Amino acid sequence: MELSNFRLIFLPLSLIVILTLCKCSRIAKYYVKLIFYNSSIVLLSWFLIPFFLIRPGNEENLLTYANIAKHFTTLLGIKWTLRGENYLAQNKSFIIIANHQSCLDVLGLFNIWSIIGRLTGIAKKELLFFFPGLYLAGTIFIDRHSPKGKEVINEAMDRLKKVNAKLLVFPEGTRRNTGEIHPFKKGAFYAAIHHQVPIVPVVISSYLHFVDHEKKMFDEGEMIIRALPQISTTGVTAKEINDFMERIRQQMIKVYEETSAEAAKN
Repeated sequence: MELSNFRLIFLPLSLIVILTLCKCSRIAKYYVKLIFYNSSIVLLSWFLIPFFLIRPGNEENLLTYANIAKHFTTLLGIKWTLRGENYLAQNKSFIIIANHQSCLDVLGLFNIWSIIGRLTGIAKKELLFFFPGLYLAGTIFIDRHSPKGKEVINEAMDRLKKVNAKLLVFPEGTRRNTGEIHPFKKGAFYAAIHHQVPIVPVVISSYLHFVDHEKKMFDEGEMIIRALPQISTTGVTAKEINDFMERIRQQMIKVYEETSAEAAKN
């Protein structure tokens, strides 16, 4: 059998087998969806490198990436609902802090990226190997264990303020899909106070009603993303940062609990 004929038979047959497994096995469905999503966003980063080289380091490249990647949502069977759009659609610099549960958080943000506009994010340097295109799109890769992390964020804010761009930070650091919002790290809050830019909290509801990594479950479901009113940093000092940070976290926890309960019912 010629190779071209083999492909014509093998590829559709493989697709049929995969779809059948997904319908018959919860675990197979979990792995197929997870592998599809992770491999797709990695390959997209590599594929877009030639286009990003036209304007390297420009945050608008990330908008291009997000506008393509957001379509993976339909294939994964996730519905995203945004509330508080007006708090994000502002033509000025601010820092967005969002809770971090899994790699799907970023997919949710891809769906609202065009509303936010010019935006970049912070990622751990270990991801640079997988997402080199995102470096060319203005993503800030940092060493989480380096004492220079705060300096890197401050330098980024200096540049972003000049073009009214926003910075996205997951202040919990490590993603943990445990159904709660964990304590925050201080870097983003120091940067907001130092540069006198407001903070806009963004709460992503829990996935646990349809995505559970321990149970190997990845079904279809709805997620609610809720942006909260901006919080001014005017008058806040470094000595007050712990209380300031914890007040914001408690506010986000309350919204997280409300939206998670609502999403689980839908």
